[in-house]
Amino acid sequence: MKPVRTLARVMLSGIFVVSGARNLQNPSRLVPAAKPVTDRVAPLIERTWSAVPTDTETLVRVNSAVQLGAGLMLATGRFTRPAALLLAGTLVPTTAAGHPFWSNDDPAERTQNQIHFLKNLGLFGGLLLAAADTEGKPGLRWRTGHRIGHSRRSVQRAVRTARREARIAVRSAAAARRLPG
Repeated sequence: MKPVRTLARVMLSGIFVVSGARNLQNPSRLVPAAKPVTDRVAPLIERTWSAVPTDTETLVRVNSAVQLGAGLMLATGRFTRPAALLLAGTLVPTTAAGHPFWSNDDPAERTQNQIHFLKNLGLFGGLLLAAADTEGKPGLRWRTGHRIGHSRRSVQRAVRTARREARIAVRSAAAARRLPG
């Protein structure tokens, strides 16, 4: 199953690496489409991190850099689960800014944007699957439960041993009191 996962991750990350690199080199072509989304997000960013620049071109560059970096991490198998989550996070504003089919009046343009919106929705689903993939290893929840169960059994064994040792000590003390001298 490992080759299938590897190939799927490379295929899934390809669009993010290519578009991230392209948009990082030339972010100005995306600024008009991204402006409505960044205008809504900028006040939130300013309240949360006041030192972060909130102009549209910088935000497009940051989004592109994250897509390029996380796409490369996903493709190479490094930190795949966090990388998939990062890519899913970058896909939300990209889709909202790039494919707002709900605001198109032209039926042909609306159809094209709907297709791309649904394509991005499918990519989002694939990224969620990649983020949840443990590569056949037990997940954190199972490992935690297993450790808790193991610890509980160890404590129970220690308590039984301590009780047994205490009973032996009580018997030994009683026997010692009965001895003359």
